[in-house]
Amino acid sequence: MRLFLKNKIKTKFSLPTDDFFNKLRNKEYAKLDSLGQTYLDFTGGNLHPKSLLKDHFNLLQNSIMGNPHSTNPSSQMSTKLVEEARQKILDFFNAEDYYCIFTSNASGALKIVGECYPFEDNGHYLMTSDNHNSVNGIREYCKSKGADYTYSPIRQEDLRIDDEHLIKNLNSFQDKTNKLFAFPAQSNVSGVKHNWEWVKTAKEKGWDVLLDAAAFVPTCKLDLKEVQPDFVTISFYKIFGFPTGIGCLLVKKSSFPKLKKHWFAGGTVDYVSVIESSHLLIHNQERFENGTLNYLDIPAITMGLNFIESIGIENIRTRVKQLTGLFIEEMSKLKHDNGTPIVRMFGPLNTERRGGTIILNFQDKDGKTFPFDWVENQANKKLISIRSGCFCNPGIDETNNCISNEEMTQYYSSRKEKEFDSSINFLSYMSQQIGRMRGATRVSFGIATTTKDIETFINFVSELKNKTISICK
Repeated sequence: MRLFLKNKIKTKFSLPTDDFFNKLRNKEYAKLDSLGQTYLDFTGGNLHPKSLLKDHFNLLQNSIMGNPHSTNPSSQMSTKLVEEARQKILDFFNAEDYYCIFTSNASGALKIVGECYPFEDNGHYLMTSDNHNSVNGIREYCKSKGADYTYSPIRQEDLRIDDEHLIKNLNSFQDKTNKLFAFPAQSNVSGVKHNWEWVKTAKEKGWDVLLDAAAFVPTCKLDLKEVQPDFVTISFYKIFGFPTGIGCLLVKKSSFPKLKKHWFAGGTVDYVSVIESSHLLIHNQERFENGTLNYLDIPAITMGLNFIESIGIENIRTRVKQLTGLFIEEMSKLKHDNGTPIVRMFGPLNTERRGGTIILNFQDKDGKTFPFDWVENQANKKLISIRSGCFCNPGIDETNNCISNEEMTQYYSSRKEKEFDSSINFLSYMSQQIGRMRGATRVSFGIATTTKDIETFINFVSELKNKTISICK
């Protein structure tokens, strides 16, 4: 890839990877600087490179693609490009032993597992407290099928899995026939990279394993020859920004028969009758691809993965690790004149087994926490994109704030849904009830992040020096 530096990115910080990635920024992501924006929400969604849009537009301009499931020329073109993308995904993740099922996103992939896993046949569902709500939500399928679920805690001091508790849980439920264990390869909130060895350990103890890889794969290599969970969920806009609305479920071929589909739709059956109540599902991944695939956008997956390969996923991992280390170091230096830290960061305060996602709160000179929604509002005024709240991962927030079962029961028993028109209002209500702040601020780095972005954010946070929360009113 040839990169041309148009405008030198000036900053007081310097990293070994700056030259290459500053050039990449100017070539593929120049709109950030032309619009004066600072983007620090890569876990929320990646940014698309300029060349990916150009390549995809050229394909649409010069190809005639029709609905698959036919033998006409336009349908054959779509089928060819869709299958090329499917094979590209399997190659990218070294997943020859897996089926690739296209979905609307990672949540859609998780929904397939929840719907089709045989919890009703003496099942049990085990999760870590650190999980996205789309993983937590599978517990509702579990309950509806008459099975139980269990949460295994994470440690408050570093937000990593509590090994002792997890081993105890994995050794339990030996009377259960179908046991599913779910955890994230990387936390979407704390950035913690959870240990791959849990996949092997769980499988040796009779569990099927669901790995949520959505936050991990944008900056790290996932080799499914090395680690072999039964089910893996991925969202492609998290990796290269475009297109949105496409993800996949990777299912180990040996585990594929375990997913029992309870209905059928267009494109999922080889045979169906209305005279007789019978149907025959397609034998491969297509049985789960309901209706018409997004055949115009799926070819962009091939282009996006080619783009990532042209840069090198290991180069991206190294870059994000350097940015994370710089951010943690500089944030730790920010203090009020009385010595009170301006920033409180949660989770690991180093780059060991963690990604470029950091959760933090901001304190005034008296040690009181600035409301996270106020912080985000101030950042918005400076065109800085960050994220605040609980990030669809309540377990992290409950762990950070030492929330008890009794307190959560009180919240929900006293809550009337109509009283809270947003999650922000509900978090505010809970904060008032226990006298502790709920929610936090999240920043995350990616392929287009520069040291200039970090400097901009540091300058923004520095404006809180010697201030009190009275300025929020």
